Amino acid sequence: MKISAQELRKAWLEFYQSKGHTDIGAVSLLGDGTTGVLFNVAGMQSLMPYLLGAKHPAGKRLCNIQGCLRTVDIDSVGDASHFTFFEMMGNWSLGDYFKKEKTAYTVELLTRVLGLDKDKLCATVFEGNESAPRDEETAGFLLGLGIKKGHIFYLPKKDNWWELEGTVGTPCGPDNEWFYPIDPEKKDPVFPDDYVEIGNDVYMQYRKTKDGYEPLENKNVDTGFGFDRMLSFLNGTGDAYLTDLFADALKLLEEASGKRYADGGEDRRAMRIIADHTRTAVMLIGDRQSVLPSNTGAGYILRRLLRRAIRYCRALSVPSETMLPLAKVFIEKVYGKAYPLLLEREEFILDELQKEIVRFEATLAQGIKEFEKCVSGLERKNEFMKKSDPAYVPDKTIGGKAAFRLYDTYGFPPELTEELARERGLTVDKAGFDEAFKEHQQKSRVIEKGEAKGGLESHSDIAVKYHTATHLLNAALKRVLSPDCNQKGSNINDERLRFDFNFPRPMTEEEIKAVEDLVNEKIKEDIPVVFCEMSLEEARKEGFVGVFDSKYGETVKTYSIGDFSREMCGGPHVARTGELGQFKIVKEQSSSAGVRRIKAILLFP
Repeated sequence: MKISAQELRKAWLEFYQSKGHTDIGAVSLLGDGTTGVLFNVAGMQSLMPYLLGAKHPAGKRLCNIQGCLRTVDIDSVGDASHFTFFEMMGNWSLGDYFKKEKTAYTVELLTRVLGLDKDKLCATVFEGNESAPRDEETAGFLLGLGIKKGHIFYLPKKDNWWELEGTVGTPCGPDNEWFYPIDPEKKDPVFPDDYVEIGNDVYMQYRKTKDGYEPLENKNVDTGFGFDRMLSFLNGTGDAYLTDLFADALKLLEEASGKRYADGGEDRRAMRIIADHTRTAVMLIGDRQSVLPSNTGAGYILRRLLRRAIRYCRALSVPSETMLPLAKVFIEKVYGKAYPLLLEREEFILDELQKEIVRFEATLAQGIKEFEKCVSGLERKNEFMKKSDPAYVPDKTIGGKAAFRLYDTYGFPPELTEELARERGLTVDKAGFDEAFKEHQQKSRVIEKGEAKGGLESHSDIAVKYHTATHLLNAALKRVLSPDCNQKGSNINDERLRFDFNFPRPMTEEEIKAVEDLVNEKIKEDIPVVFCEMSLEEARKEGFVGVFDSKYGETVKTYSIGDFSREMCGGPHVARTGELGQFKIVKEQSSSAGVRRIKAILLFP
């Protein structure tokens, strides 16, 4: 049967509402912390307390369509079936009905509502082990509903048992999975080769413990049917991207690139990656908890996806800004009705996407050139060694220091370097990268004799962050107040920074806010802090500023933060401005005649 996304969404919710279920709507993509999982990876995740016995305010019968996000398959996105964001159609019984009713509901939904042939349905059930018995009960109900005996298969725990991996205290139990022929017209299809999984009914009758499983007081039902997968299956596409969820997005990419999705190859793969990652970015930024690109947690995942999408825009020969109208397609045409918050936040979503595109484009082109230099160097080395020794085995590894330089100087996430390497049949020395990273941190913390006068009371991680923040503050004051503003002294500890500078009057509230906003803008841009040694004369010619001329010798250490800040300094500093959290000025006051003093703090989520 042919069905649109909107029709499938409606059919699922209306069917279960007709069975007494309440539509509880979707929750945030971010996990609530109860399961230790960063994102909601399954529709039931937010219902964990209720599956364990708490009373849900909406009753014992629930249903919804929940957005989910999984990161384990990021590298697989680009084929015909993988996504990062997807939706799960779910319904639950919290200690109400159990296997008899649930098997009947699923058969009715699949056959009467969605039009599948009962004679072609196959089902799998748990074969049993030392922890739980064989699920003869579910098999018996399936037979009673007309599922052929030869279409019911008993499978082991790895196939027919559901639990959240890596968690303790969570509900779990045997499941009943549903299958249908990939080609319904094929005679005598063989299970499982000729079948596709279309859904999963979990019977949560156990609680996971450190030592095994224990029975739950209330027996629950948790149903999960993949919305994107089911939509593709019902429309017989064989390609999960060929549904109306992606039709307009792919058309836009075809028009922008002059290439056809149907032609396949790397262009098709690039279109899938760009479309998927843009969709996920829209859902994360537009989430009720609004994830923004950063260097940690969910923000790092978002940044990684966006930067991967930007790189594939280049591979497809379309401007990165193509992601903006693509985002509008997902907001306005595809998900706005189901997720109205996206429409409310449309301008905000597009603005954040634009910022990250600008941020990464500034370094991507040069970074790719540097990567190609690494590859060329490796090839030259292999060629030379092969001539010297015919038995030489070519080196296929990008060195750790080279990978770290791409990260430190050009903003390449390590995953991006690894992906580029894989495409060239190479690997990356991860251990070497980690070692180079640690070495950089240690060097940043080495304070040469006399340089502690720069104001640091300690060399802790937080003090190092405050020290880097003073560079941003110094540069911001020059731009907002006057190019003649110069540092007159500083004091830094683990709780705040104090910064003195020449200025003839108190700053206005507007000026304070402008300085604060400018520093935070540079923090959000996640600019690499680049170290270089050069002669004092060269540093001055390059526009590096210093505070006390007498402290510098013939060779000086310099730190540059893009084109925003260029200072001669002994360090130590963070690797990137994105590590600084949020900058907040808490006080502006007089220090002495013609000198003002700012006290500021860094806030971290």
